[in-house]
Amino acid sequence: MILRRITKDLEGNLSIGILGGSFNPAHRGHLEVTDAARYLLRLDRCWWLVTPGNPLKAPEGYKPFQERLGGANNLARGRPWLSVSDIERSLGTCYTVDTLTLLRNRFPQMRPVWLMGADSLTTFHKWRDWEQIARLMPIAVISRPGYELAALKAPAAQSLAKYRLPAQRASVLSRMPAPAWIFLSTVHNPLSSTAIRNQTGP
Repeated sequence: MILRRITKDLEGNLSIGILGGSFNPAHRGHLEVTDAARYLLRLDRCWWLVTPGNPLKAPEGYKPFQERLGGANNLARGRPWLSVSDIERSLGTCYTVDTLTLLRNRFPQMRPVWLMGADSLTTFHKWRDWEQIARLMPIAVISRPGYELAALKAPAAQSLAKYRLPAQRASVLSRMPAPAWIFLSTVHNPLSSTAIRNQTGP
């Protein structure tokens, strides 16, 4: 069902913002970031890709996959522009570059934008084949409290500096050839999954 929904989105040649993560748990900060990106980038649809596991994080702190997927679905309910996907588990991929490469190969007409928080940009250079991710699709980096300066000084940001677009061009990012990226400094929700887990316990 999820793959059919995604296929329908792609066949319509829509602009799609893709936010990947563990969603451990999903929270309103994810919604705020996604909705802001949808508005500023003029996206038709957004996807949350719930990963079975993050290779850069220890697995002990993860809630069961179905629980994380269900929590994301509950939060996304009533928003027809937002789809929650377990496609990484379906495809058997655990690295973002593999997931996005498969999607691009299967749906070459897609107009995707990879969405990430500024905290993720600080470690982006540690992701497998991160340069290839930047070549696969444009990237929108969304501000997170306390991370803006570190993100813009991070190795990946420095390496991709010549491909950065001014914020005023956000609405055309989905039509730009990759590599291209933009920093959106308009979202300041302090929520994080880590803080919520620390408050609620495992």
